[in-house]
Amino acid sequence: MTHPAVTAPVAVDPSGQHGPTRRQARGPHWRRTSANRFVPATVDPTHLQQRIVEAVASVPEGSAVTGWAALGWGGARWFAGTTATGQLLPVPIALDDHRLAVRRPGVLACHDWLFDGEVTMVDGVPMTVPERSLSFAVRRARSDRAAVGLIDMAYAWDLTAPDPFWLHLSRLGGRPGIRRARRAFARAEENAWSPMESVMRCLWRETGRPRPLSNAPIFDLAGDHLLTPDLLDPVAGVAGEYDGADHAGLEPRRRDLDREDLYRELGIELVTMMSTDLRDTTAFLTRLHRAYGRSSGGRGSLRWTLDHPEWWVDTSTVARRRALSASERAVWLRWRR
Repeated sequence: MTHPAVTAPVAVDPSGQHGPTRRQARGPHWRRTSANRFVPATVDPTHLQQRIVEAVASVPEGSAVTGWAALGWGGARWFAGTTATGQLLPVPIALDDHRLAVRRPGVLACHDWLFDGEVTMVDGVPMTVPERSLSFAVRRARSDRAAVGLIDMAYAWDLTAPDPFWLHLSRLGGRPGIRRARRAFARAEENAWSPMESVMRCLWRETGRPRPLSNAPIFDLAGDHLLTPDLLDPVAGVAGEYDGADHAGLEPRRRDLDREDLYRELGIELVTMMSTDLRDTTAFLTRLHRAYGRSSGGRGSLRWTLDHPEWWVDTSTVARRRALSASERAVWLRWRR
């Protein structure tokens, strides 16, 4: 294994050169990860990549890490393998037609056969390809909204793109969860920047209103960039933004007030979603309905445009983001930090 942040579990070694002796393995300085596999006790068992390495140790040959774990291995921000309350999720392992001899804590054994070519080696760890990993997670999502968010975030980190993902889904026939996956695919966006944007967009669409644009930059008529709302209905002149924890404090609040003032100046009605709206979406949906009621029907668009000036670099699709140079990524993908 070649990932610099992980320690590979090792077997007992009578010589003590390549692993602990049996006596050492029973002592306080080593931690057992699976049958005859150990790591030093100082190794953090909650570190994402370490959890994955420990889970995949001692699995049958031909098995592979899949789901959130394969998607998050490279550092994709929204695949941390935790619940909303911070509990660690088990690492899913695709076993194909194999079986685990013993069930292990922290490992989710998945008996779901693999197509040829769906397993690849990443940093010396067998993993399913992104399309397979994503479809596994999406088909087991707790809701359609959650499934949409998973696809959105896989796109956001350029792990896969709509065409190859749809091609993969089309091969799955009647596997469990495939209907949810196909519904979520139809509702996903390539340019969502956070899971909460995905939730807000789903709620917006569930009202029967037109599909809003995700992170579409707004310019003045001279070609200067003004705003990039999370969501925008350019015809109605209604924008949506999520107000999360990063908006707390005096300086973020001042910036928010300036943005709200600019929206009003442009004739765009702004509706804001809060984290507390997740418990009961009624308040957000009421605000959205009222924003549409107040909107100018796009008449304010005489003051702004969605047309990109020549200097702007469009990053709204996976293909466009993948084509960026390293220096361009540093400038145009700052939202990933």
